[in-house]
Amino acid sequence: MRALCVLWLLLVSLSAAFAADTTVRVIDPQSAAVSGAQISLIGKGSHIPARVTTTSAEGLADFGELFPGSYRIEVLAAGFGAQVVDFEVPAHSNAVTNSFTVQLKLALASETVVVTATRTPALAERTGASISTLENEQLETMRPVAADDAIRFLPGAVINTAGQYGGISSLFVRGGESTYNKVIVDGVAVDNPGETFDFGTLPLTQADRVEFLRGAQSTLYGSDAMTSVVQVWTRTGSTRVPELRFGADGGNFSTANGYASISGARGSYDYNFFGDQFNTNGLGVNDAYSDSLEGANTGVAITDGVAIRVRVRHSNSHTGVPGEWNFNGVPLLAPDPSETAQLNSLLGSAELAVASPSGWQHRFTGFDSLYRYNDINLNTNPASYDFFPGHTYDNINRVGFEYQGDYAERTWTHSTFGYRLENEVGFVGSVGSQTPGQRLQQDVYFQQQATWNRFSAVAGGRFVHNSLFGNTGVPRVALTFMALRGGELFSGTRLRFSYAQGFMEPALYETFASLPFYAANPGLLPERTRAYEAGFEQKLLEGKWAFNATYFRNIFHDQIEYGTNQQSYQGFPPGSLGEFFNVQESLAHGAEVELQGRIGSRLLGNVSYTYLSTEYLQAPLCTSANFCDPVYDTGNPLLRRPKHSATTLFSYRGTKWSANVAGSFVGQRPDSDFDGLGIDHAAGYVRVDLGGWYAFTSRVTIYANVSNALDRRYNEVVGYPALPVNFRTGFRFRIGGE
Repeated sequence: MRALCVLWLLLVSLSAAFAADTTVRVIDPQSAAVSGAQISLIGKGSHIPARVTTTSAEGLADFGELFPGSYRIEVLAAGFGAQVVDFEVPAHSNAVTNSFTVQLKLALASETVVVTATRTPALAERTGASISTLENEQLETMRPVAADDAIRFLPGAVINTAGQYGGISSLFVRGGESTYNKVIVDGVAVDNPGETFDFGTLPLTQADRVEFLRGAQSTLYGSDAMTSVVQVWTRTGSTRVPELRFGADGGNFSTANGYASISGARGSYDYNFFGDQFNTNGLGVNDAYSDSLEGANTGVAITDGVAIRVRVRHSNSHTGVPGEWNFNGVPLLAPDPSETAQLNSLLGSAELAVASPSGWQHRFTGFDSLYRYNDINLNTNPASYDFFPGHTYDNINRVGFEYQGDYAERTWTHSTFGYRLENEVGFVGSVGSQTPGQRLQQDVYFQQQATWNRFSAVAGGRFVHNSLFGNTGVPRVALTFMALRGGELFSGTRLRFSYAQGFMEPALYETFASLPFYAANPGLLPERTRAYEAGFEQKLLEGKWAFNATYFRNIFHDQIEYGTNQQSYQGFPPGSLGEFFNVQESLAHGAEVELQGRIGSRLLGNVSYTYLSTEYLQAPLCTSANFCDPVYDTGNPLLRRPKHSATTLFSYRGTKWSANVAGSFVGQRPDSDFDGLGIDHAAGYVRVDLGGWYAFTSRVTIYANVSNALDRRYNEVVGYPALPVNFRTGFRFRIGGE
């Protein structure tokens, strides 16, 4: 009996030594829940995180019962500044739960937490990378038709759109090709390796955030990440009461847009289902464009440390292809009324996230991306250079698995490592003569982050085995140093440097396709780059403003270009059959400067300028087997890269109304009509977009957006006139929610 009493007293004393459950709720400046925030729990006097977890859809994180004592949590949420909170767990407490709320704050871009630069939440200024973001509030005000109408206003981005909405829209960054951009939506790569990604057919409906990372990033993202990575995340539901959002708008050129979503979060489950329909007739002949989008983002927390998230996104667009016809205001050719293109894409992913004790996190992701492109040209415009009728059909499927592990060894170090398996299968070419192609790729990667006093370092590497191109490895190292802490006027000077290598596989059609008028080249080499970057950031006025200056230098090897084969091939006479080939070496270097800051508490400003110089360092070998196009001669600049470009973006974020003014300024750049007309450049242009909304109530909002507000006439791509001033205005409504 005495033994039982002693045991009971011991259990009572042990239970008293523990406090109640400790929960943390993370909210944004408008008091909305913040999901996916990374929270590190650290004990007093310790440099080893006791646990690293992420907040649920309702913004909650539960650490269970903690020993009495002093603790610190660090909160890293993408799009906000980092927050550190100290708290005490009392030795004796009658409370069932100790809970507190952390309200995040907006910060300068350099002080904002980003994900793309390191694949984990990290302060932008410590990553040694050049990165820009568009947050949810900015996207709500801009309301871009597609991604090209948003990214064009970010520093260092040069967008070239072939005329109307839905026209092929490519991105050039730091002198790289339009194929050198890795594009990721909800964790799934949506760009086909080696191909130009069309940003004009990527709707941003329900996009929560966009990150634009400049520089070679193949170490973290593999093929295609030669000069940039663009990553988009879809919103998650966060309100306990289901929230229905819907709206519609219309404008000139017979433009109409309607959309709806229903979202919410209850306990361990969250959901967001959405759809969007956009239609426009465009400016003239064969300029119509339509796109249908449907998607879902759902998640469930099985336990406090285990969660599953499933995302699906389907887009189906139809575009008229009038061809080139108007050259810098001169209509030298007639538009083609017969060519049309359809793009049908579907992506899906299932992610299992596991947060283990002592700072371990694991993510297991299965993904599938389907790409169906159908182009029909009936050849009713024989004056155009594309004078052959044809029917091109690409059917590409990329399916795979990826594991990413993260381990916080100390509060000042973080390791990221992973394995990726991807199978790429496709049928590319003309209908009736399609050629199958298949590549299997396995990647392993590792990255180490460390911050000590004023010094930060990020170093890593990736090893790739491709079934067609063999083995390759790419390293990256980035260093930052806080040289001066400064005072009120000059409030801190940070230096940074990085070196990286990148690679990109040839496109399937370049190595496998069998088309009527060009031959595949199975001997193509992967394209490569060596990239250097050095710069500094100077904060001003107690950190309210920041000035950034960066010098970059990219040396590209084995760029893939297109020329004419001068030998007879499969019955075709010399000079009538095209072929892809590698350009030995080219150079792109220049400087980016950026001034960003906060004017008052609600007005954000960003102004940037980019100088770029490019040239072919070594022209392709001229033999009897290939035609040496003068465009690629040694010393010539690379096409469609302007020497001078600049952007501005001013955003006012209010509770009753918001507005933005965005500008893109692009100088003259070399180009070609590819039609023998002798046109070798595109004129410079200025584009200004306006947007704004006003909330009559918390449930009803009116909004308006104006593109090309100055009504300028210009070509982003030679021969394809951009739309004149165009506008949309409409209403959106909200039912339910909180």
